[in-house]
Amino acid sequence: MPSGPNYLELKDLLKGNGLHTVCEEARCPNIGDCWERRTATFMVLGDICTRACRYCAVTSGKPLGLDMQEPERLARTVERLGLRYVVITSVNRDDLPDGGAFIFAQCVLKIRERSPSTKIETLIPDFRGDGLKTMIKARPDVLNHNIETVRRV
Repeated sequence: MPSGPNYLELKDLLKGNGLHTVCEEARCPNIGDCWERRTATFMVLGDICTRACRYCAVTSGKPLGLDMQEPERLARTVERLGLRYVVITSVNRDDLPDGGAFIFAQCVLKIRERSPSTKIETLIPDFRGDGLKTMIKARPDVLNHNIETVRRV
């Protein structure tokens, strides 16, 4: 069972700030080890994915709306933890015209304001419209595409 002082601190901090991690939502079996080492992958745009991929444990359905304060809460948490490197991913938000690119980019910009030396890696979904341009303008240090699937799918 996951435990330890760093694990418990991170769990309380995330819950208190209304933030999600893919570690929790995808039921990662390594969560205890990673969190005890103060390593986590933040998941923005809520915890409900608009897709229902058979291989994914993240809850799917209709998201409850858009949290415009999430980028600021994430930036405060990154600052509080003193992270030198942060990884941000998200659920798919097919209900949004830009796929959530605006909020994702705001997370990058807010982290830069509070923690300018922190390196930011983004694992983005397949945004709609000009979503990719929005992310490029935010200038994350690493821009990855979050696609995890098998060839036949």
